This record gives sequence, structure tokens and C-alpha cells, in this order.
Amino acid sequence: MQAQIQALLAVQGGAGVGGGGVERGTTGPKVEVATPAIFNGDAGKVGGFITACRLFVRMKLRGATVEEQVQWVLSYVQGGSADVWKENVMEEMEAEEVKYESVEEFLASLKKEFGGGEEESIKAAELRKLEQGGRTMEEFVQEFKRAARGSGYEGRLLVEELKRGMNRGIRRKLMEVENLPTSIEQWYRRATALDRNWRESRREEERMREKKEGGGAPKQEQRQSLP
Repeated sequence: MQAQIQALLAVQGGAGVGGGGVERGTTGPKVEVATPAIFNGDAGKVGGFITACRLFVRMKLRGATVEEQVQWVLSYVQGGSADVWKENVMEEMEAEEVKYESVEEFLASLKKEFGGGEEESIKAAELRKLEQGGRTMEEFVQEFKRAARGSGYEGRLLVEELKRGMNRGIRRKLMEVENLPTSIEQWYRRATALDRNWRESRREEERMREKKEGGGAPKQEQRQSLP
């Protein structure tokens, strides 16, 4: 099977496996797509590895067979506890003891093997540490969404973590409205809109003040958050 993997890599352009590089494949659109970093079984990195593999397969290996796609993913599984698992999978495939119907089925088995509850615990801990600070709400929400995926938090618990992490002034303003948001997406939208309006108001106040004081050169904008 190792020979098959090398042959598949040669078809892709001969870039080999270095991890985190860019390959120009011939089986998909002629665009550059980053290859995944080498995965050694670290539970905290399994989500990112799977996402990178999924993107590359969709962009560059859509015409390949499921077996070839699985072999390509395996070529980036190296080192640590992943080596033993990889060897077992390769032996099972060669002996036809296991047959994957799709690369997604294989990626699900990889996540189950290396993710488990540990990845969820890591994500949950990351989510509980997030705070908006000096970032815009839009930036904070994007980071919050990334941490929330796979954390096990949903519904009311997820809303409470969002409220905890946002700046106090925005949280207070949102809680004062007559009709509170009823879903996490509504919380995202309203918090982002409130933060954006507040920042625009501050910029307008600054322009008016500078105009009143003599029309000097505008000062460089400072990133501020609703206190």
C-alpha cells in the first residue's frame, strides 16, 4: 500500500508529504490548495487535520477512488500513537477486512479514534476562557464560533458562555431590550450590530470634535469596546 500512496502523490504533482505545504493537483481544479500538517495522533489537532484533508480531497481528489482518497489521508498520518493505528488500518484494507464506502466514513473513524472525549474537553476549556477584550464583536463571534464547534456546548449553555465572554457594556445593553434574543444566532447578530453601531457613533463623535477644535488632521483610530 505504501507504493500505492507514493504513486497517488506522484499523480498529484510529485510534491511528496511534507505537511502544511501547497500542492497543484491534476485531478481537480487548477488552483493551489494547502496540504494538511502531519498528524501524529494529538487529540487537540484532529479537528483541524480532518478539515484540511476534507478540503483537499474535495478540491483535488474528487476523481480518485475512495481507496485512493483514504490512502492519501493516511500518507499524512505519521508519528506518535498514530503510526500503530495507521499500520492496522493499512493491514485491514489490504486483507479486505474493512472497506470504506466514502472518505467521510474513514475520517469519522479517525476522529472517533483520536478525538473522543478529550478533544471535546479541550474545546470546552478553550471556550470558557474566551473574552472579547479589545476586539470587535464580529472578531469575537468568529473566534467564539470556532471554539464552540465540537465543545459539546449548545442551546442555553452556549448562550450563557457568549454572554460571559462579551464586554459588560454590550451585555448590559442587550439585556435591557424588551425582547431578548431567543437563539444563539440572534445573540450573534444583535451583539455584532450593537457593537458596530457604538463604534460608528464614537468615530462620528471624534470627527465632530476634531472639526470643532479646528479641523486638524484626523487622529489614528483607536480600537475601543463598549465598556
